[in-house]
Amino acid sequence: MQSLNFPQFEYRFKSNENNISIFDVIRKKFVILQPEEWVRQHCVHHLMTEHNYPKSLINVEKELKINDLKKRYDIVIFHPDGSINIVVECKAPEITINQTTFDQIARYNQQLDADYLMVTNGINHYYCQMDTTSESYIFLKDLPKYQKP
Repeated sequence: MQSLNFPQFEYRFKSNENNISIFDVIRKKFVILQPEEWVRQHCVHHLMTEHNYPKSLINVEKELKINDLKKRYDIVIFHPDGSINIVVECKAPEITINQTTFDQIARYNQQLDADYLMVTNGINHYYCQMDTTSESYIFLKDLPKYQKP
């Protein structure tokens, strides 16, 4: 798999029936290794090791309903009280991050109401807060580190 703009982490692979899987520490199972999954796993480990978010507050690949359409978010990090702190949208490294990507995460955030948003293709990372009054993004240099309540 391609090198990404994230720190390295200890990962486990498994191979069967012409598929390679990677172990997801959040879902506690092996998942088929696709380019987007490679980015998602790096991002999860980055958020846990570099930003200190506990595993117990991280959720990966869950269904979300938007205008009667079933969608799936990539990563959500909760506050200890259950409200949503961060929504992360992961794309494969060959996918260019553009306005469509930001529109997608903004639509998800209309339902989720997170404090922060992150969009990454593993190479480029964008962090922002949504300004709901002006319906615009406030871009940040990084996400905040986890602070115990």
